[in-house]
Amino acid sequence: MKGFRSFLLRGNVVDLAVGIVVGAAFTAVVNGFVKDFLTPIIGLLGGGTSNFSTGSFKVHGQTFNYGDFIGDAISFVMVAAVVYFCVVLPINTLHARFMPKQEPLASTKDCPECLSEVPIAATRCAFCTVELAPRQGVPQQVGS
Repeated sequence: MKGFRSFLLRGNVVDLAVGIVVGAAFTAVVNGFVKDFLTPIIGLLGGGTSNFSTGSFKVHGQTFNYGDFIGDAISFVMVAAVVYFCVVLPINTLHARFMPKQEPLASTKDCPECLSEVPIAATRCAFCTVELAPRQGVPQQVGS
């Protein structure tokens, strides 16, 4: 029982549970916004109704309810747009502003004679054997 309790109270399990609960609540908010505000606007712009669920046709006695699919597809696109413009884009902007990209440290340098790439700590080119100037701040190996 003690192992199970420590498993449940581990950080990643609790974080996952909180993420799922917040995600479900956020999904309800976004779906409500799309259903109550954006879908009626689509109906106004289209000059008709925003309820597509009544659209269907029959072929050899089989009914194809294309209206439900169209409504779901429009709802999906609107939910994706709301999530992108209201969550992803602002978060990416904040992330770029407060955590700028750092350039990776170089691990190689070019040989001035043959222009081959050699390790940054190298004192001699492996390709043309020219002696390379030691780089500032790079520890040099002591030979035997």
